Amino acid sequence: MRLKYTIYTILFFSLLACSNKNTNETITNKNDYDSFLNTSNTSELKKTKENLSFWEKKLRQTPSQYPYLSKIAAVNTNLFTLTGKINYLKAAEQNLVELNQKAISTGNLRALARNYISQHKFKEALTLLKKAEKIGEELSATQKMLFDVHLELGNTDEATFYLNQIQKFSDFDYYIRAGKLNDHNGDLYSAINFLEKALHIAKLKNNKHLLVWSYTNLGDFYGHNNDIKKSYKYYLKSLAIQPFNSYAKKGIAWIVYSYENNPDEALRILNKIKENNASPDYSLLLAEIYEYKKDLKMKNNHLNSFLKATEDKSYGVMYNSHVAKVILDEFDEHSKAYPVINQEIENRATPESYDLLAWSAYKKGDFKKSLQIANEHIVGKSFEPSILYHLAEIYKANGLFNETSKIKEDLLECAYELGPITFNKIELL
Repeated sequence: MRLKYTIYTILFFSLLACSNKNTNETITNKNDYDSFLNTSNTSELKKTKENLSFWEKKLRQTPSQYPYLSKIAAVNTNLFTLTGKINYLKAAEQNLVELNQKAISTGNLRALARNYISQHKFKEALTLLKKAEKIGEELSATQKMLFDVHLELGNTDEATFYLNQIQKFSDFDYYIRAGKLNDHNGDLYSAINFLEKALHIAKLKNNKHLLVWSYTNLGDFYGHNNDIKKSYKYYLKSLAIQPFNSYAKKGIAWIVYSYENNPDEALRILNKIKENNASPDYSLLLAEIYEYKKDLKMKNNHLNSFLKATEDKSYGVMYNSHVAKVILDEFDEHSKAYPVINQEIENRATPESYDLLAWSAYKKGDFKKSLQIANEHIVGKSFEPSILYHLAEIYKANGLFNETSKIKEDLLECAYELGPITFNKIELL
């Protein structure tokens, strides 16, 4: 009975975050976004590099003014955001490590912790934030980041505690974190409501950075909620403020591919993004679309491009979960994936990490072990449709056909979020 109740709970919440199978309705219009695709970040990049040279020169001229390291780190972080090049993020880390060696403050500790979060070095970030919490200055800012790290680590109780500490109904930062927690807990309706309140505050402040953040994240959330028109609208609003925003363009590419069934246009958008952004994860989406087009040569080219790029040790653990999935699903190399998965679990023991372990056991043919891992670490703890798909396959392999059918029935409503490749696999369950 307990198992059945847990499964029902998962399905109830996952259904809230799923969409009906699309009917290939056309929502996007090239005229809406073509100008943004043809807008490069060259001008912004030049200005940012000039800013970097300015602060580096000032530090060379007056080495005792070590606070300049904070300015240099901020510019390097901005360069990483603009280009997707990991060397900028690592350079920012070096700047901030040196700064913290020269002067300990809560602001300096948080800056380095923020960098570590970007690198998925969550435990290191948590150590720094605990130190900042103990110092006590600007405590609210530290508590906000403690929420972020605990949520990434899967420590929901601790994240909830810190969210309660920062509760303030006029604070943008509170609302976005309340939205994240509700999304994590499977309550997408409340998550969207909180993000809309955050957007209202961003509009009142007329803060472009906060507006872009709000629009792109609402674009994601409305997409999960099957309101594709709103999702598209918010991505466009984001681009109207920041025309070179790669994340919003990628969101539009997903709509074109997964909802409108137009892989060629999605490829055009993604290739335009890659002209200005070196982030490896674009190769994964390109590989999926080429698989959908049955062009296995191009698919494998992009998969190999992704794996080669992420061999760079500078990435650390940032792409561990993606690497493990590629190794398991595309190359079926369990022994090669196993250390990557273990490292990911060591880094953050979340249901998402244990899903990789359960899936590895499943792919290896050890169905009982995969079920054991799923029951202990995944069932009732994650509402992600991609994880529920793995769970359905694991149930099926273990002869739990009723449970498989229940999950399948609801996952059939998740066509948009999962994409056509995974959706076709669900139909075969």
